[in-house]
Amino acid sequence: MSPIYLIRHGRTRANEEHLYCGSADLPLSPGGEAELRQLRYVLPPARFLTSGMKRTEQTLSLLFGEVPHEIRPAFREIDFGRFELHSYQELKSDPEYLAWISGDNHGNIPPGGESGEQMEERVLAAFRRLEEENLPTALITHGGVIACIMAYLFPEENKNRYQWQPEPGHGYAVYAGRYERIP
Repeated sequence: MSPIYLIRHGRTRANEEHLYCGSADLPLSPGGEAELRQLRYVLPPARFLTSGMKRTEQTLSLLFGEVPHEIRPAFREIDFGRFELHSYQELKSDPEYLAWISGDNHGNIPPGGESGEQMEERVLAAFRRLEEENLPTALITHGGVIACIMAYLFPEENKNRYQWQPEPGHGYAVYAGRYERIP
């Protein structure tokens, strides 16, 4: 397997305000842009892919400059539907929200959104195509997407999605059977 670099987009207003944000196409926050400018990435030659969302496009540009790249929408974050851009505090009394987060929150579907299972199916199908292409790849994507891929590749570590999710602007270099954190 050729190396794959999984890099989470920089911080957004939603990250800073602890809002559910998946399908909302937010740009990086000024603080997120400043944090990315402090990071130094040096990767071996690789093709670049993004999810096509503003925050991934901006992250690519800030970290690597104006490089040719391909957009793969299957690597977008989960769609939180009606809960997009709302916080737990805003939603904690909403019966639909309580039903969604109760019980099987991986299988439950938020109103107008997608379940964790649906997102996982979409992301892993796209990731398997990357594996088949077998090209060194830098994928600038989202925390949930990275967590999904890492849990798939390294099930023996028995980590949940929050344990796999890297900080904004950070990620993993994945090689055949092993990984390391980057930067």
